[in-house]
Amino acid sequence: MPKSKSLRKAILQRLLFPLIVFISGETILSYYVTLHYVNETYDRWLLDSASSLAQEIKVRQAKVLVELPNSAMEIVRWDERDKTFFKIFSERKGLLAGDSVVPEPSAPGDFSKPVFFTAEIDREPVRVVVLRVDRADIDDTFYVHVAETLQKRNNMMTDILLADLLPQIAMVLFVSGFLLTGLSKGLLPLKVLADEIAKRSSHDLSPIADTNVLIEVKSLTDTINGLLTQLSTAIDGQQRFVANAAHQLRTPLAGFSLQVERALREENMAGVKPALIQMRKSAERLTHTVNQLLVLARTEPVAGTNDFQTLDLCELVRNTCMEWASKASAKDMELGFESSAETIMVQGDEILLTEMLGNLLDNAINYGHSHGYISVELKHDPQPAVIIEDDGPGIPQHEIDKIFDRFYRIPGSSGNGCGLGLAIVKEIASLHEIELELSRATRSSGTRIRLSFPRLAA
Repeated sequence: MPKSKSLRKAILQRLLFPLIVFISGETILSYYVTLHYVNETYDRWLLDSASSLAQEIKVRQAKVLVELPNSAMEIVRWDERDKTFFKIFSERKGLLAGDSVVPEPSAPGDFSKPVFFTAEIDREPVRVVVLRVDRADIDDTFYVHVAETLQKRNNMMTDILLADLLPQIAMVLFVSGFLLTGLSKGLLPLKVLADEIAKRSSHDLSPIADTNVLIEVKSLTDTINGLLTQLSTAIDGQQRFVANAAHQLRTPLAGFSLQVERALREENMAGVKPALIQMRKSAERLTHTVNQLLVLARTEPVAGTNDFQTLDLCELVRNTCMEWASKASAKDMELGFESSAETIMVQGDEILLTEMLGNLLDNAINYGHSHGYISVELKHDPQPAVIIEDDGPGIPQHEIDKIFDRFYRIPGSSGNGCGLGLAIVKEIASLHEIELELSRATRSSGTRIRLSFPRLAA
């Protein structure tokens, strides 16, 4: 079973991740900006030292002299943290003063401006500046090198970064705690809602109260309430269906049991035969009721899938009429079929559509007059439609709204029906989005039923 995800954790991740990324990016940017300005500051100090040393290059009587008293050397070299090296170099005479270990640039460059580079002295990194000095009073070029270790630079970098980073870390911790507290309070209504639902019994399907509920949570409670309403309606319908089905099945079963007892009391076959006839009628009625219930139950799961196929409505109606023609003939009734087209294609379930038409023809035959007439007309324009008319007694106007209810039969109706035929017709028609119209027959006082199918998409 997959592990459930935490809403609190997901929200924190979505809020803190951008914050951490932003602070990390800002820290990296601060590092390079700080590095640039720290180097620039200390490079200027190096350049100042080199310029001071350049002032000590003297020319007397065409001789180059570098006068560096001990006090000046102490000033150049003195530093609490870093070591300072220097050298003064002449193109013609070579090293004039200072430390020979001070490195030269790795690549020749343009010395019209001071040159800065990083190197090593005794395996210790140093920052070096080279300043070229041109003198008009002598034909020679001088170079002043000043090198310094990086201890002060690194310490300053660390101090600045810590001064910048520590408040940001504190801010992240503060924001995290604030968000965690806010999320706990913000998600509290969901916990309250969950606790309220958990306390309910399985029979309590009343709507959840939405008082003092946040708008975002209210959309959830409205959805749950809608589901509870649908579930309550479905359960009520199921309970009514089961109660009515039990009642409809109990009657033929009770009659069947009575006839069995009657047959057992008879001594001869002549007395048993009437009981057997009644048993056969009870069995037929029971079989008919069970079949109707199975068809009615089948319309519900199909509604969730609607796995329809393209069917020829003309062929389906013609075949159904042929199947019921013998039963109509047995009652001396004429069953006629007429179609305005050879082929009319629709979408649907062939078995259910056949059952729907069969129920309508069965009603027309059972409740029609002997020597009567039933017409089945199939039209294709403006949309596919099946029209079934009979010349029976018709349906009273005040009963039209009730006859499609399950297990309802018009008082005083003949026959052994169970009141499910037209309910099945309504369910199948609704499943196929068929428009169902019931009216008085145009040529008699009988019933006219029109089934208008949706037009097949091109």
